[in-house]
Amino acid sequence: MRMSPAERDLLRARENWRREQIRRETEAALRQSGLSLDPRRRDLFESRYMQERRRMEQTLRRHIEIERQQQLPALIQQLKRELQLEEPLSASPLPKATESPKGK
Repeated sequence: MRMSPAERDLLRARENWRREQIRRETEAALRQSGLSLDPRRRDLFESRYMQERRRMEQTLRRHIEIERQQQLPALIQQLKRELQLEEPLSASPLPKATESPKGK
């Protein structure tokens, strides 16, 4: 609701593109199967294909997230080691203010 009209249009266009992509892939799967189905069975095939595809994609997302969570600690440690080797400029010691160049 808080999106601008342009953002809503972009989101709608992306969703339409995604649906069209899935429709094309569903038709390709039907052609690959070699089945010649009546309209009722074709609808059933498309429905089941999309249902199973959605299930597979959810499973893959879960696997990817688990793997990401397993790899994050190593990444954090690697970055920590790399960045600890580089001394930041603000960490360099400042000259002591006990002697003034004017005092000499």
